[in-house]
Amino acid sequence: MFLSGRVATDDGTPVPHDASVEVVCNEKVRQKAYASPGGAFNMQLGSGARNDSVLDASDDPSSQHIGSNRLYSGGIPQHDFAKCELRASAAGFHSNRRSLMDLTPSDRNVDVGSIVMERVSKVKGATISAAPYKAAANARKAYEKGLQAEKNGKLADAHKYFEQAVDMNPSYASAWFRLGTVLEKEKATDSARAAYTKATAIDAHFLPPYLSLASMAYEAQDWTGVLQFTGHVIAVDPLSYGDESVYVVDLDEWSPADAYFYNAVANFKLDRIDEAEKSAIKAEHVDLLMKSPELHLQLAEIFTRGNNYDLAIAQLQTFLDLAPHAKDRDVVREQLAKLEKLSHSRPSTDKPVQN
Repeated sequence: MFLSGRVATDDGTPVPHDASVEVVCNEKVRQKAYASPGGAFNMQLGSGARNDSVLDASDDPSSQHIGSNRLYSGGIPQHDFAKCELRASAAGFHSNRRSLMDLTPSDRNVDVGSIVMERVSKVKGATISAAPYKAAANARKAYEKGLQAEKNGKLADAHKYFEQAVDMNPSYASAWFRLGTVLEKEKATDSARAAYTKATAIDAHFLPPYLSLASMAYEAQDWTGVLQFTGHVIAVDPLSYGDESVYVVDLDEWSPADAYFYNAVANFKLDRIDEAEKSAIKAEHVDLLMKSPELHLQLAEIFTRGNNYDLAIAQLQTFLDLAPHAKDRDVVREQLAKLEKLSHSRPSTDKPVQN
């Protein structure tokens, strides 16, 4: 018997590269198949299957590569199905389990549907919404089709499927959020904002739409709006970072570091320099893998405003290290030279010390 299905994450993010599907009997892994980048998997059970095998889900079930030479005569017997479950596995996630007894062993090919993985490294409800898997099956199916279409760059199809999902379930926060991302890609800014706002009204603990709204406010230079939306994200603070002296590496594609960055810029533009400095330093400490070197330019501006030239110089040097080919590198180098001159002209006893 061949099993097929799909691994999905409950927050709609891409399936981790190490995601696999395991057959667990009496808490012992009997078989494992790695999911494809899109989450699809295939696995053989019953006669001809092998024990403790590792399968490549990208292959056809009839010709899968098996990483173990140990044959298990007859595979997993049907009378053992009651002791066995199907689960997904990946670092930082746990999944629901499906009993093999729920399958129909008389069928040669069984589609087990989606096995959903839930993120465990963050505060529950902070970056995910429980709504997707409380939704009706037809709404979930439309949502998952939308995710696949968006991943494949088929925005029109993704738009259609996400609209179907929210039509079927108007309280589907994740679907409203994904609809907003597609609308934003389609340059339908007002509609995207409305979709994000709908998602926040449904689930105030689901943070991605707040960050998207903050990003839109940032692009529009609506600094009050930026503070409103980032303030909500920071108040929840999903990883509960407390001590600003502690550095944190967050490997998730969604990071509150972006919220702190936007918050720092907004405070700076509103001449709230102390608050801007706190948020910018927080952003730097929250994520050592910052994708945007602009954070260091912002910190340099903040430190320059406070006459902390040495600290500003360090930030500009970090920017140039991270983005040596940036378009504005020459301007940054000129600014760096000016700050170095100012720093050297000051008495050493007057040089500030970072707290």
